[in-house]
Amino acid sequence: MTKISIFHPTKIAFLISFLFVGFQANAQKKISLDEDWRFHFGNAADVSKDFDYGKTALLHKSNVFATTIVNPKFVDTTWKKINVPHDWVVELPFVKSDQVEMDSHGYKPVGGAYPETSIGWYRKHFSVDKKDDGKRFELQFDGIYRNAEIWFNGFYVGTNFSGYVGNSYDVSDYVNFEGDNVIVIRVDATQYEGWFYEGAGIYRHVWLNVTDKVFIPSDGVFVHSKIKGKNATVTIETEVENKNLRPSNAVVYSIITDRNGKQLGKTSEQKVALSVNEKTTIKQNVNLSNVMLWSLENPYLYKVISVVKQNNQIVHQTKTRFGIKTVTFDAKKGFFLNGKHLKIQGTNNHQDHAGIGSAIPDFMQYYRVKLLKEMGSNSYRASHNAPTPELLEACDSLGMLVVDEQRLLNSSPEYIDQFKRLIKRDRNHASVFLWSIGNEEQNIQGNEYGKRIAQTLLAIQSALDPTRTSTYAADMANEFKGVNEVIPIRGFNYREFAVADYHRDHPNQPLLGTEMGSTVTTRGIYEKDEIRAYVPDQDITHPWWASKAETWWKLAAENDYWLGGFVWTGFDYRGEPTPYKWPNISSHFGILDVCGFPKNIYYYYKSWWTNEDILHISPHWNWSEKIGQPVEVWVNTNADEVELFLNGKSLGKKTMPRNSHLKWQVNYEPGTLEAIAFKNGKRLTAKVETTTHPVKVNAVADKSTVLADGKDGTVVNISIVDDKGREVPNANNMIYFKLTGDAKIIGVGNGDPSSHEADKCTDGAWQRSAFNGKCQVIIQAGKTVGDLKLEVKSNGLRSAAVEINQKK
Repeated sequence: MTKISIFHPTKIAFLISFLFVGFQANAQKKISLDEDWRFHFGNAADVSKDFDYGKTALLHKSNVFATTIVNPKFVDTTWKKINVPHDWVVELPFVKSDQVEMDSHGYKPVGGAYPETSIGWYRKHFSVDKKDDGKRFELQFDGIYRNAEIWFNGFYVGTNFSGYVGNSYDVSDYVNFEGDNVIVIRVDATQYEGWFYEGAGIYRHVWLNVTDKVFIPSDGVFVHSKIKGKNATVTIETEVENKNLRPSNAVVYSIITDRNGKQLGKTSEQKVALSVNEKTTIKQNVNLSNVMLWSLENPYLYKVISVVKQNNQIVHQTKTRFGIKTVTFDAKKGFFLNGKHLKIQGTNNHQDHAGIGSAIPDFMQYYRVKLLKEMGSNSYRASHNAPTPELLEACDSLGMLVVDEQRLLNSSPEYIDQFKRLIKRDRNHASVFLWSIGNEEQNIQGNEYGKRIAQTLLAIQSALDPTRTSTYAADMANEFKGVNEVIPIRGFNYREFAVADYHRDHPNQPLLGTEMGSTVTTRGIYEKDEIRAYVPDQDITHPWWASKAETWWKLAAENDYWLGGFVWTGFDYRGEPTPYKWPNISSHFGILDVCGFPKNIYYYYKSWWTNEDILHISPHWNWSEKIGQPVEVWVNTNADEVELFLNGKSLGKKTMPRNSHLKWQVNYEPGTLEAIAFKNGKRLTAKVETTTHPVKVNAVADKSTVLADGKDGTVVNISIVDDKGREVPNANNMIYFKLTGDAKIIGVGNGDPSSHEADKCTDGAWQRSAFNGKCQVIIQAGKTVGDLKLEVKSNGLRSAAVEINQKK
């Protein structure tokens, strides 16, 4: 058995200021630069429309001014005002096109074929406190899609090739203390990195880090632990760097606190001598007794405060949240968390959401993870790229395991650098339990190239994070070659039929379903529709390379050598429409749609992934055109037996097979379809009823109180109901939204994979049609304390209003 003991930190997103004796005011700052950017399209094919980029020399001299776009005095007042995170693609219209990859990217006009909407220029003006002269200044970009060239006050500072792994740049030499400081970024999205919707722009946070010149670098703390009984030895590895122009002495130590800030332990104060530009790592230990283990049920997080002192004054300190846990992968018995057997019940997910594309506010990460947990999922695979840091923070806090994945199986200097940055950024997160070195590299995964690349990446992972191991998502059957020869955890993308044979032939290699299922369903649709490109909302349709939910989950659930698996996917996502193309602009793979509304397959997984009492009937019971005709009725439940009734008449009792579902053929007549089930002697009931016509709009906010910080927000889900308050399952009325108060609507959606309505209503007239009874609006908070009011209206229906309290 391989036992991996894990322990974790998260980055802090705001100004760090800890009240310790001797701590200097303004010793360090972490300043958000998200607000007040200017944006303008460039052009990949016409330099005259790209601010002469490619014609004007920008790199022949430092601090290029004249009339170039990187000149701090360049006039950008007519440019569009935006805040980041920003995804410019979500605002573009849908375009029917046969261009390569257009279907995969959701029919948005971005990529090499659309030069006029594939280059974006950003400019940001800000001032710096003169009192900070002599400090170190660092620009931190959490994610820009993609190939971002960055200038600061006219000086070129670097290019970040990756659209998913962020980077930081020391700009201390270029800071202007007497006036504006100007960041200029050219973002080039003409090349894709994936075959799915990726968006474009500065779609994650931007920070200005101000520190002393003796400091802890970004991602310079690594926390891990060894558990013995109820106690743990916590090891804290702290990098310290000297950017002074002279040798410097410092003292380094760390404090561990509980989640409430109570001090539990402290290392000794270790002296360190640093030459100019030297970086060194200090390794220190703290013993903790009666530790609380991080688990799915109780995701307990400790804190490490790492401190650097000079002349008895604190000059830099960082705070890192971490969890203590053990992880075991056993080839015969399965997966264990803290010594307890756990079947991995995971979902794969891309990083976009209805209405907002890839520029997802932090509160939405918590909303999405919460929906997955409610379904019974315990693990999230970030497919197929480095996740947003705030997603990991949500998983740390809510109790969701994560497979953290490298974008490509490649060992060139560029991709090695990306892999190192990924591991150092994320290795302290309690939620991350497994790395993935890549996904479905068909050309190399089964040959010597793949094997050698995998060995190189695995060596890097082991050096930077010896507390974890790695998998690789291979779309290969019973084949032990290439990557599979060296990967510690064999990942299967589909090919579930070959897992048993592979285990027989390689009994000592743990097995994980990295992509499983891929049933395609359209919420609320029950007949195949090739015109509108819909598929039935039941576990019946899948691509040739995939399987139904019941096919893979029965195998995983009933065989201990399966660690478990990840469904493709938790949420629908933009792009990669299957089995259709246009008019589809998003996938059908999700257990939930792009808004997070459950499909019927949700209740299959929830039946077998939770201990809750589940009894669900589908389809709806509004079939006026089918009176007297047979309708196939599905019941998803984890009860022992179910009896079905139509208008009080029994249609028979059936025993519920584990990890399956029940079906009846029912001749339709309006009224009430009811199921009565028994689970361990407990009686459960569920029903669907024929509704009348729509009469009212209902609106429910995910939370009724938000912080007045300009970043928090809430999701409001809309349903259309009849005179008895029953949701009308085929209602598609147009819904209109009006928000009053200091807040804004940032997106709308309805889960329709063929809808070409706007996600962003740029004229301020927000609206969205319902799709099969539902739609959604996303609100982001302002900065003024007070009440917000969302009015929701539809012609001919009674309106609704949602009140939200905005507070400090």
